[in-house]
Amino acid sequence: MLKIETFVFNPFQENCYIVSDNSGEAIIIDCGAFFKEERNEIIEYINNNKLEVKGLYATHGHIDHNFGINTIYEHFNCKPQVHINDQNLIEKLPQQALVFCNIKLDYEIPPMGTYLNDEETIKFGEHQLRIIHTPGHSLGSVIFYCEEEKIAFTGDTLFRMSIGRTDLEGGSYEMIVNSLRKIKATLPEDTTILPGHGSSSTIKEEILMNPYLNGI
Repeated sequence: MLKIETFVFNPFQENCYIVSDNSGEAIIIDCGAFFKEERNEIIEYINNNKLEVKGLYATHGHIDHNFGINTIYEHFNCKPQVHINDQNLIEKLPQQALVFCNIKLDYEIPPMGTYLNDEETIKFGEHQLRIIHTPGHSLGSVIFYCEEEKIAFTGDTLFRMSIGRTDLEGGSYEMIVNSLRKIKATLPEDTTILPGHGSSSTIKEEILMNPYLNGI
């Protein structure tokens, strides 16, 4: 059974997830830890639970989901991985920090690991996550879906009763609507969604109540 620890980080209140199982292996999804205390919280949780970090993954390349990737690289030797179509955003993280946060990063962005592609599988411990490409919020937005436990990490593509904005670089309302159709057709209604911001929900609740999903 998956153990999922949720951390809410940085001024954007971004959800970072540490996902582990009985094997002691873990992955980190969307490490947005910005403040020193937030970075230490991640390190302490991993060390206190004796977890072996097997991967660092981003649902997309925006700065609020990637503030802490250097800390994970330095402490656990994990290179960040993102969909190939968001390579450009990852390379421009320092510029994003200046434009969106008026912050000059005082650290270098770590080297990238393997770029992610649609329908590939992330394996760790006794579990695996399917990568589903869902462009619209950004060109390389993805969700990570555990079919066995019916859990989907939806990043900024699908929120509880809302969706991610489409007016940033690489964003497209038409694309995100197509991605929502894909999610609706692919994920069972009893799938729990864990988004990049805000609280969890289920596909069924979103089909019933989310105006962006129930009308398509």
